[in-house]
Amino acid sequence: MLLLVDAGNTRVKWAIAHDEAAPGDWIAHGAVAHADLETLRDAWASHGAVHEVTRAIVSNVAGAALGERLAHLLALLQVAPTPFVSRPELAGLRNRYREPARLGADRFAAALGARTLAPARALVVATCGTATTVDAVTADGEFAGGMILPGLGLMLGALAKNTAQLPQVAAGATLPPAFADNTRDAILSGCLAAQAGAIERACAALPDALCILSGGAAAQVAPALGVPYRMLDNIVLVGLHAATPHFN
Repeated sequence: MLLLVDAGNTRVKWAIAHDEAAPGDWIAHGAVAHADLETLRDAWASHGAVHEVTRAIVSNVAGAALGERLAHLLALLQVAPTPFVSRPELAGLRNRYREPARLGADRFAAALGARTLAPARALVVATCGTATTVDAVTADGEFAGGMILPGLGLMLGALAKNTAQLPQVAAGATLPPAFADNTRDAILSGCLAAQAGAIERACAALPDALCILSGGAAAQVAPALGVPYRMLDNIVLVGLHAATPHFN
């Protein structure tokens, strides 16, 4: 049995799967905020299968302190974590980053997950989280590189924090007009346009690419997009799952 863990900047996502299950075919999955990390033990324990876990694959971009807390929780399961890191090549995905090992593990895993679910396609993989990353994968399996920009929440928060008169605005469910007639909608419209614009620019640079959209803010960004897209939840976990056969 496998335990897959994606430790991001805001939340920790996880999934449990049978050893031979296809990527994304999970017995259970969930997510917790960093502040609630200790609840993971009970969440895992509520699924009897967790006692059969023999391997844990962990992508952690949230720092060493969180990694130590995760290692402690996994030790309670008597499972040593296997860290997922970017490689020059893995599962048919070739990493063309200038220094392959410096590519964020979550970005490499997301690209691998997207390629697993949409093989032999050029892909723009947009993950809208604390940061928004927009990465390109060619049809023949090369991770070509990408963009990193503040996520939607960071953009909204930065305006409120660093200006004297602009309010804190939350991302709502309704897309505001491009030319809003009030300040709150104007802020949200501008930040959504920035998110969508980066994704659309990437799609224009990689013609015929399928746009894959994932991440906690994906549902808010999606309505602003002017290009076709496919929404895929937990794309990093799918990539970790696809990578598992390549770890001893």
